[in-house]
Amino acid sequence: MKAGKIILFVLAAFSLIFSFLFFLGSGGRTGSAGFIGFAIGLAVVGFVLIFFATRAGKTEGEQNVTVNIDLPGEVGMDTIKCRSCGGVLSSKDVKLVAGAPVVTCPYCGTTYQLTEEPKW
Repeated sequence: MKAGKIILFVLAAFSLIFSFLFFLGSGGRTGSAGFIGFAIGLAVVGFVLIFFATRAGKTEGEQNVTVNIDLPGEVGMDTIKCRSCGGVLSSKDVKLVAGAPVVTCPYCGTTYQLTEEPKW
């Protein structure tokens, strides 16, 4: 968490605590109606600070992750076929989801995770 966000959250907490105290103080014998307005103003300031603290540091748009795989030596590529309908799949149909390669068949819509079979 960045220092600016922490400072905004701390200021918002103090603002909300003092707002609550001024609101409680307005109901006593020595309190006045002016304390209620001041308490509402401090509460508004506290919530505005929370709003800006949660919005700080967010970037707009999506992030693209590109994964490059270096294959050793000569590698023979076989065609990948759908397990359900037997349709030929291309590299456009394979996506990384949570670090695992997942393929979606454009013909039947079946989605499954690709697994690597052992070499022996």
